[in-house]
This record gives sequence, structure tokens and C-alpha cells, in this order.
Amino acid sequence: MDYIKLAKDNEQYCINIRRELHKIPELELDLPKTVAFVKKQLDELGLEYKEYVNGNGLSCVVEGAEDGPCLAIRADMDALPVAEETGLEFASTHPGQMHACGHDSHTAIALTAAKIINENKDKLKGSVKFIFQPGEEIPGGAKPMIEQGVLENPKVDFIVGMHGGHLADIPVGNIGFKDNEMMAAMDKFTIEVNGKGGHGASPHLAVDPIVISGEILLGLQKIISREIAPVDSALVSVCKINGGFTQNIIPDKVEMMGTARSLDEDVRDVVEKRIGEICDGIAKTYGGSANVNYERFYPVLINDVDFTSKVRNVVSNLFPEDVFEMQKPVMGGEDMAFYQQEVPGCFMFLSNIKAHSDGVCYPNHNSKFDLDESLFYKAVATFVATAFEGLK
Repeated sequence: MDYIKLAKDNEQYCINIRRELHKIPELELDLPKTVAFVKKQLDELGLEYKEYVNGNGLSCVVEGAEDGPCLAIRADMDALPVAEETGLEFASTHPGQMHACGHDSHTAIALTAAKIINENKDKLKGSVKFIFQPGEEIPGGAKPMIEQGVLENPKVDFIVGMHGGHLADIPVGNIGFKDNEMMAAMDKFTIEVNGKGGHGASPHLAVDPIVISGEILLGLQKIISREIAPVDSALVSVCKINGGFTQNIIPDKVEMMGTARSLDEDVRDVVEKRIGEICDGIAKTYGGSANVNYERFYPVLINDVDFTSKVRNVVSNLFPEDVFEMQKPVMGGEDMAFYQQEVPGCFMFLSNIKAHSDGVCYPNHNSKFDLDESLFYKAVATFVATAFEGLK
């Protein structure tokens, strides 16, 4: 089979689907228009589907002519709370919402692969399950999909996924691979610093939560610089601080919010423990108190070495000049990691960012972010070829 030709023959189909999805971005675990559109495409392909997460997730299966393993191809469907500024003819019709991370393309690519594989299922050994999930950005749609049985009936043996845009320093047009740890665990913390309000001219009569917050901000950075081994990767970023009303009033409390990232579960445990201890200790030192809420979102995304090697070989045969070996993981998070905790998986990056009309390439999550649609076929060909060749 000529996988590149099959992908190119269906290129406009893929692009059209992406553009239709781009117009109707929806958030988190509530994707009624998106799911209705995907269902329509599956109906037209003659593929039956199952629903998950209150009807906001889908799966369908293409059965081959012979028995064999089950490969899952995963696509995320949710968008971001970003007001689009691309100026595209197919820009978002939902104010304040945008496909600013390429999930519209992920869904279009998976649907195109489903079309091709279904049309050639007489040559397929085993089966391919397509997973369309909500909530990758937040709060994580993979976990409830798994809990509701998406990896069963048929039982998934391997899973593959791909992310577009520019998430790592990969040349445009290349597909990035990384064995073992590829993306970081992603956690969120909120800190409520409590003091005692008072007059700005009489700080000795108050307990200033702003000063306490400043000390906490600096103290948290010492976790990374002095408590984590230099060869281990982790970060703590305080990204939001709210407190105070005006220039002469010391407030009663300050709220802080941030993210912690790590590439090792033991390091993750240390970071969580020390954030709580440092906040409590510093607040008490200055006569206040701190309440910390630490939420674990996504685990470390770990690519299975053996399966990733097989997928890499498939891509090397298709695009020998376009395989990029990532030397380092990235600190972004992905709930694809939940699937890869359950079954061997391979996650890849397709570098296909496109410059805006002003000549600037805006990154994922930017209001002017866009994708080079002429490179979608590489992802389609990769998925199709993996289904037919990658499990041998």
C-alpha cells in the first residue's frame, strides 16, 4: 500500500474537516457541537460508535480481515478560552473560544485515518480503535474515558497519538520522537495566605499577607535550586497573585496560584510535600497562616521504547528525512499519559506551525496560532501505516 498517496488523496477531506471543527471550538468536557459533527462523519463512514463522559467522548472500531492486536489512535477535541485573532476565513464563531492548540487538526487527522483504514480493512490484521476525547486541556478527559472502558472491548494492545504545532524545537515538517519520558507531570496548586488587615501606615498592628506571599514566592524557588538534584528536571511557577484593594490598606489575605512540573514521580512527591511545608512555615514565622490545595492533574508521559521503535521505523520508511530525535523532554503536560500508564504507547510531535499574515509564527495557545495544513498528510500517513505495518 502506498500510504503517502492514500493520505494525499484524502488531504482535502482532512483539511475541510479541520476547518469545520475550527469554527465551533468548545471547552473542557462539554462539546455538544463538536461531538455531533464527529458523529456525522462516522455515520457517513459507516462506523458505529460508543459514547463516554456524558456523550462528550466517542470511540469506534475498524475490524480487520484477520485476527491480531488492537491499536488505538487517540485524538483530543477540546479547545481553549482564547479570543481568536487569526483573521482566517474559518475562524471561530464562538466568542472567547478558539482551537489554539491544534486539537481540531488532531480530530480531522484521526477521522481521515479512520476513513482510509476502513476502506482498506480487508488488508488489516487485527483492529484499530479510534478514541475521540474531551477535556485534554483541563480537567483531563482521558481518565474518565479509561474508567468508562474505552480501552476494553476490544482490549487495546497499543496506543498512538500525535500533537501538532510547535511544542518543542523541531524543524517544520519533521516528526519528533522521544523514548521514555517525553512530557512532564502537570500539577496545580493554590495558596491562601491569611494575615490580619490594617492601615498601611501602621503595619506593626497588622499581619501583612502581601509580605508573607513575597517570602513564599521566593521560598518555593529554593525547592528547585536547593532540594532537587541538578540532574533532575522540575519547576515551580507561581503564575497568579491576587490581594489588596487600594494604596493604604493592608488586606486580610492574598491568593496565589501556580503550576508544578516534574519528570519523575519521586520528585513529584517531594515538590508537593515541600510546597505545603514551606508555605505553612513561612506564614507562621510572620504571624499568619497558609492553606495549600495541591491538585495532581496529569502524570509523566512515558513512551514505550519497543513500541516507539516500531512506530519510528514506520515513519523512517515513509519520511526518511523527516524523523527528528528529541534529546530532551518538554515540561508541558498531556493527559495522553493516562492511556500510556495502561498500555504501551507512542506519542509524537508534528512540527507544522504556520506564520501569521504579519510573518510571525505564534505558538500554541496564542490567539494568532495557526497550522500548516499541507503537512497534515504526514500525520495521516503515519497513523495508517502504523495500523498496517507497525504491529508486525
